Amino acid sequence: MNRKFNKIPKLHVRKGDTVKVLSGNDKNKTGEIKVINLKEGTAIVDGVNMVTKHRKPDADNPNGSIVKLEAPIRVSKLQLMVNGEATRIGRKRNDEGKLQRYSKKTGDFIKN
Repeated sequence: MNRKFNKIPKLHVRKGDTVKVLSGNDKNKTGEIKVINLKEGTAIVDGVNMVTKHRKPDADNPNGSIVKLEAPIRVSKLQLMVNGEATRIGRKRNDEGKLQRYSKKTGDFIKN
């Protein structure tokens, strides 16, 4: 859905949504979105797309360390979970006339 002035497209998912991964090494895993980067079209999902990073020694950690972190994943690989089921998303006007997301599977509006 392209916008007239702000050229960054709207996304079908938001921070705090529970999503399912559709493809890649973490296919069928679910998690909650922590951070979304609109310009790059990526999201960081809790417990998905884990990578290993090596930390250099510093004053706090004199030996260095190896940590596992979530790496960004493309938003196009994510599908929203509503009531435990993956569903496609649409937008339609609610009773107040505002555009709101709805589940195409059930037809119900999604709480923001």
